[in-house]
Amino acid sequence: MDLTIALISIAALVVVATAAGLLWRRRDGRARAIDSAEVVDPRRLGADGLGEEATLLQFSTEMCARCPGVHRMLSEVADARDGVRHLDVDLTHRPDIAQHFRVLQTPTTLVLDRRGVVRTRFGGTPGRSVVELELDTLKKEAARA
Repeated sequence: MDLTIALISIAALVVVATAAGLLWRRRDGRARAIDSAEVVDPRRLGADGLGEEATLLQFSTEMCARCPGVHRMLSEVADARDGVRHLDVDLTHRPDIAQHFRVLQTPTTLVLDRRGVVRTRFGGTPGRSVVELELDTLKKEAARA
C-alpha cells in the first residue's frame, strides 16, 4: 500500500510540474499591457534620457543566456526607428531596481511611451514583430493626441 501511495504522489507531482512548465512557456515572450501612472526616471537606471517617441527598456543579468540576442534585436529595432531608444540595465548588482520593477526573470523588457510611462511588459524573449507592433500602437496613439 505504501508503494502505491508513493507512485500516485510522484505521478501527481509530475503532472503539476508539467502543467506549471507549460503555463510558464505559454506566457514567455508575450506582451502584457500595463496600467501604470509611474514615470520612469532614466537617471535611476544610469541613462541620460529616454527616447523622443518610445523607449525599449531591457533588464538583463550577467548569467542570462538569452539576453545578448534580445539586446541585439531590440537595438536593431530602435536603430531602425526615429525617436526610439534602447536601454539595457544589468540587474546583477542592482537588486533594488529588480525589486522596484518586479523583475522575476531575465530578459524582461518594458516599452515606455515618450513620457516614460510603462505601457507594455514582456517576460522572456519577445518576438521582433510583437515589439514593432507595440511601437506602432504607441506611434498611432501619439498621432491622435
